[in-house]
Amino acid sequence: MGQTASIEVETEEPAAGKASGSQTLMRGLDVIDALIDGPLPLAELSERLELTRSTTHRLAAALVDRRLLSFRPREGYTLGPKLLELGHAASQQMHLPRIARPWLEHLSAQTEDTVHLGVLDGHHALYLDKVAGRRRINIGSSLGERHPIASTGLGKALILDKSEPEWTEFYAPDGKAFDSTARAVWLERMRGYSTKGYAFDLEENEDQIRCVAAPVRGVDGKIVAAVSVSSAAQYMSDARMAELTVTVTDAANAISRDLGWSPKP
Repeated sequence: MGQTASIEVETEEPAAGKASGSQTLMRGLDVIDALIDGPLPLAELSERLELTRSTTHRLAAALVDRRLLSFRPREGYTLGPKLLELGHAASQQMHLPRIARPWLEHLSAQTEDTVHLGVLDGHHALYLDKVAGRRRINIGSSLGERHPIASTGLGKALILDKSEPEWTEFYAPDGKAFDSTARAVWLERMRGYSTKGYAFDLEENEDQIRCVAAPVRGVDGKIVAAVSVSSAAQYMSDARMAELTVTVTDAANAISRDLGWSPKP
């Protein structure tokens, strides 16, 4: 018995100490998989994973810290609330482009300009879809790219419902330095955008490129995505941008209705 325990410590613990980042990640995922059928105390979880208790505890504690697992004294480890958030986000992102695509294509054909669909990803806008316009204009964006919230019309549309203190966080994420006068102008514009229900990019993200954006809402009325129409400044006079606010908002609302949203009377 003592010899077996000695062998386990010698073979498992050094391997754990030398494990690469990918091995540690795989072990962490194994811990999550082991709890799919229900809670497990440390001893049973360790046995199922064929790891020592100390290694299992170390992995589980890290996952608890990230809210991927929870710990209940009488039950042991269970799946955590972060997995619910990730599942909901994945569900939204997986079917959202499919539902939105026909409306994006219609909007692009209607305006002859480039159309984007994006969602909030931390302090950035993540581009999920793009339909190129008929004009010979190169819009510097690609699927899967993340762009700043503060300088993109689509990004601003994603945070229209948030509070002013939250807007400030998006303006200067990670405590980066900023021009207080420029921020004041930006906040004033955000107040107007929030009231009107749409947002502009006035060559803030890309030189000579302007856009009009509007939020997409889910069944609960919360903003889950945004749609934008982008084009060269020569095709985006102030008058045309004002006209496009109705066109873009109509498209965003159509996608919202397909997601189950019903506007209040």
